[in-house]
Amino acid sequence: MYQTEPPRPAKETLPTMYDLKSEDPKEPGLPDEFHIFQPQLLRETFFPPNYQANEVFTASDLNLYYDTQHPLWYKRPDWFAVVGVSRLYEQKDLRLSYVIWQEGVAPFVVVELLSPGTEKEDLGQTLREVNQPPTKWEVYEQILRVPYYIVFDRYTDKLQAFHLVADRYSEINLTKPRIWMPTLQLGLGLWQGTYQGIERFWLRWYDADGNWIPTPVEQENQQVEILAAKVEILAAKLQELGIDPNQL
Repeated sequence: MYQTEPPRPAKETLPTMYDLKSEDPKEPGLPDEFHIFQPQLLRETFFPPNYQANEVFTASDLNLYYDTQHPLWYKRPDWFAVVGVSRLYEQKDLRLSYVIWQEGVAPFVVVELLSPGTEKEDLGQTLREVNQPPTKWEVYEQILRVPYYIVFDRYTDKLQAFHLVADRYSEINLTKPRIWMPTLQLGLGLWQGTYQGIERFWLRWYDADGNWIPTPVEQENQQVEILAAKVEILAAKLQELGIDPNQL
């Protein structure tokens, strides 16, 4: 049939975010606590200084639809971040999923947290089966071309990082467990500390000076400590003047 008009764009003809949701009653099971806390810490410390807050979107356990030829195919990264895109869907609504042909911007970094059942696929060690969707590795590397792919094994505390070079992932040789990402002006590394009352190694973001980005709770605690220090200094000065601060 003769095409008299140019084809309409995928954004107009394919399903939207409201059609392609993350909730799927056919998928049993919920994330374990680590798969809840670790993405939460990543979100709480991800603040690229060269992007406004409304130009950054992060998500965990959210369906990522990537193929216009197969609009029902998706992957569900443990955590991913997109920069240069509105924090809200069409600048007005919270996302039910992330649909590439609607958003127009692919993730800049994807983090997968290894588990025994997904380890081989996460590390690109499985082959695509006939008439089946591509593997995670193939989607991130060849279709979405995600610049940074991070894999963390919480059982061994092993961190692996892959950077897209030309059209293939190249593993970054880590002399220490930190990965600097110049475009973001942020780095991702392993931090040993207590989060949500649990002491262990955690993935979190750090700034250009090598300082860990504080969480909102840590920021609040820092402000309290600064205020307490100022009160102590003021009290000492009053005592030097012969004034008992407790009597004020």
